[in-house]
Amino acid sequence: MTITRATGHYVRKDDGLYLQFDRLFHSPIEEVWYTLTNPTAMQAWIGTYTGTPSTGAVRFRMSGEDAEWQNTSILECDAPYGFRADIGEGETSVRVFCHLREAGGMTTLTLGQRLRTPADATSVGPGWDFFLDRFAAARGGSAMPEWSDYDPGLVATYRSLHVPEGAADPSRR
Repeated sequence: MTITRATGHYVRKDDGLYLQFDRLFHSPIEEVWYTLTNPTAMQAWIGTYTGTPSTGAVRFRMSGEDAEWQNTSILECDAPYGFRADIGEGETSVRVFCHLREAGGMTTLTLGQRLRTPADATSVGPGWDFFLDRFAAARGGSAMPEWSDYDPGLVATYRSLHVPEGAADPSRR
C-alpha cells in the first residue's frame, strides 16, 4: 500500500520554517507523554536515548541497523505538555518540538521539525508521517507500517505543498 496523503503542513515560527504534524489519541496526556519520552517505550516506534533528560543533554539513536548515537540538547521541557530539542550538533543538528494538549478525554500531539529549506520537506515529511504512524500503531497495538509505503509515495505530495511567503528567508532562523 502506497501512502500519498501527507499530514504535515508548513508553519512559520520566530526561528524559521517548520513542518508540523498533528495526531489525536483517545488517551490521557500522561500516557501519550510516556510513549513519546520513555526510552523503553520509544523503542517500539522510533529509537531510544541514554542519559538523564533533566540535565538538558541525552544521547539519542533512531531505530535501524546503521543508526548512530547523536548528542541531543533538550532546550525546554514541560512534562507532560511538551519539549523542544536539538538532535545532533553543529550545522547538521535538527530542531524539533512537541506539544501535547488534553481535552475531553483525548490528547492532541503536535510535532514539528525546523527545515533548512522548504525542499527538505520531501524527506522530513515522509519520515515523520512514517514515525508518527508507528507511534500510533505502538499505542494501539496494531501492525507497524512499512517504510516502502511512505517513500517514494509521499515525496511528490510534500514537494507540491504550498510554501508560506518568506519561507526561503534564511535570516529568519
